[in-house]
Amino acid sequence: MRRIVVALGTVAAALTGCAPDRLCTLSDMDSGVAVLWRPADFGQQRDTVTVRLCVDGSCAEGASGDPGDPFRSLSVRLPDDVGAGPVPVRLTVTSRKDGRVVVRDSRRARLAEEHPNGRSCPPTAWTAAFRAHPEQGLTSTKGMDLRKTPGTSQERHGSGPSGG
Repeated sequence: MRRIVVALGTVAAALTGCAPDRLCTLSDMDSGVAVLWRPADFGQQRDTVTVRLCVDGSCAEGASGDPGDPFRSLSVRLPDDVGAGPVPVRLTVTSRKDGRVVVRDSRRARLAEEHPNGRSCPPTAWTAAFRAHPEQGLTSTKGMDLRKTPGTSQERHGSGPSGG
């Protein structure tokens, strides 16, 4: 009897296209562009500046945060079918004290294709990430250690830029 049940299960899986090697996890991921920064790079007091990120006409903004935090991030969601781009990205960092623009920069971003559940499973997301640097504007996130607070050896543990 057990052989019959196993055989029927195998036949049903083959007929429905649900073979064990095609199982997908259910992780979700949105397409978008993110900007990360170290709050201490923009001042030694909380929320010294406002960071505004615009991508292809959509914008998001937030306060710089606590200088004791290792990093902050902001992202703009894009349509899932956006493709590899390039898309226009604009960063504006403004002093909350006097409204002065501290950083203004723009780039055209090529988006990376991401498959959080494997190449043969949905979803497909298109992403890019930049660092907001006080002197250089939009730069690469390469080499940016998100675990340590600048100037200390103390490690901080928290979620990554993708929220996980």
